[in-house]
Parts: sequence; structure tokens; C-alpha cells
Amino acid sequence: MFKPPRFLPTFGLLFGATAWGIIWYPYRLLEQAGFSGVVASVITYAVALLLGAVLFRGDWRKLFAHPMTIIPLALAAGWTNLSFVLAVIDGEVMRVLLLFYLSPLWTLLLAKLLLEERTGRRGLLVIALSLAGAFVMLWRPEEGLPMPQNNAEWLGLSAGLCFALTNVLTRRATQLSLEAKSAAVWGGVTLLALVLLPFHGTPLPQPSQITLPSGLLMLALGAILMVTTLLVQYGITHTPVTRASVIFLFELVVAAISSWLLAGELMTTREWLGGAMIVAATIFAPHGES
Repeated sequence: MFKPPRFLPTFGLLFGATAWGIIWYPYRLLEQAGFSGVVASVITYAVALLLGAVLFRGDWRKLFAHPMTIIPLALAAGWTNLSFVLAVIDGEVMRVLLLFYLSPLWTLLLAKLLLEERTGRRGLLVIALSLAGAFVMLWRPEEGLPMPQNNAEWLGLSAGLCFALTNVLTRRATQLSLEAKSAAVWGGVTLLALVLLPFHGTPLPQPSQITLPSGLLMLALGAILMVTTLLVQYGITHTPVTRASVIFLFELVVAAISSWLLAGELMTTREWLGGAMIVAATIFAPHGES
């Protein structure tokens, strides 16, 4: 019987952090092409859902075996991904990321409350180091305390809270298969985005309105989201959530580098220092899987 390598959970989490550290760029390109964050989310996650349906066509009955478990997971994961995309498109990315990456604090509380997961002294130090790294990278002292100041920043804060809840619910849902957990993410984002469409005044485009470059970009994004979700769900399932929340902070490092390479935004000494603190926290985070 095939046994997955021990590094696969950590690799899955790092892959997810890397993907989400870069994915702001194609969504920004789609926004510039006339596709709002809600419309782009509907299409890209629908693509991921359809690809998953083809890949796991023999396992869809499992989705309905535990509705009281999968529905909360779908709603939490759906809001996490959708609100994050909307926040980074409409708001100042660095402030949104700062508010989003308070998630290790929420994870610590939720893991204790719902999983009875012991963090330990080393785990607390690692979380403190990772959060300090995030603050060093992102907080601008001249703007005061990092409190939400507009809708986009509230979206970022709510996305971080739901991100922590998603991780805990995923870890708790031992009765759900990897396919069911992943489908909950794809379906949750698609459903919530469809619900929000009428309030954003941006109807789904007709096929004739989608240019070839935009269509190919959305198809590619959907495929990347499908693979990323599978790897992340596997990683969360086999990693203590407090460790997973620290590993996910690697996204900040990727985002800083990608913004430097793709948008010409230079990294400051403070960003390099904060990034180094996050990488150190990721390396020294307590290991363990079940």
C-alpha cells in the first residue's frame, strides 16, 4: 500500500502559501480586464469544481454523507477565499494582509476550544515570532494601530478569522474524505460569490464577452486552485493547526517577493527582516502529524 512521504503535509501547506502569495496578480489582471473579484471568483472556482468533479467522479456521494460537517466547512472556506480576493483587489494590500494574518491568534483560540490541541511553550513562542515578523513587515507606525478603517480591511479581518475557522474545521472533520473537504472549498466559494453577484451589480459575462487571454487565464487559475486546495486540505488534515497557521505566514514572504518582481515594488530592510522572522518561525514550528 502506498504511503505518502512524511514531508507531503508541509509541502502542501508551503505550496498553498506560495500560490496565494502570487495569485493576487492574475486576479488583478482580470480586474483590469473588466472582471470584478466576485465574477472572477465565480468562474475560477466553478472551473476548479468542474475539474474536481471529473477527477473524483466516483466519490461525489461522500459529499452528502455528513451534511452538518461539510456545510459549516464550505461556508467558512468560501468566505475566506472570496473575501480575501475582494479585499486585496479593493483595498491597500499590505494593510489587508496585516489584518488577515492575525489568523494565528484566532487559530490558537479555536484549536484550544474546538480541538483541545495543546500548543505548548515552544508553539507559543513560534506564534509570537511569526506575528512579530508580520508586524515588522506590514505595520506602518505613522498610521496608528492596525485597525480596520474601510470595507476592504474589514473583509481582510473577517477572512483571517474564517481562515482560522476553516483550518480547525478541516482538522476536526476526520469523517470527511480529502475529496469532500476540497469540494467544500470550491463549492463554498462558488455559492457565496453567486449570492453576492446581485449586490455588486456585475452580472456574469456572456461567453462572447470573454477574450481568449482572459478565458485562458481563468481556466489556468481554476486548475491551480484545484491543485492548491487538494494539497492544502491534505496538509491541514495531517498537521496541527497552530503549526499550519505559522507555515501559512510564508505567504507574506512570497507576496513581498512577487510584488517586487511583478509590480516593481522594492522590498525594504524592514520587510526583509520581517520575512526572515517568519521563515525562522516556519522552520522552528513544532512538528507533528496524525
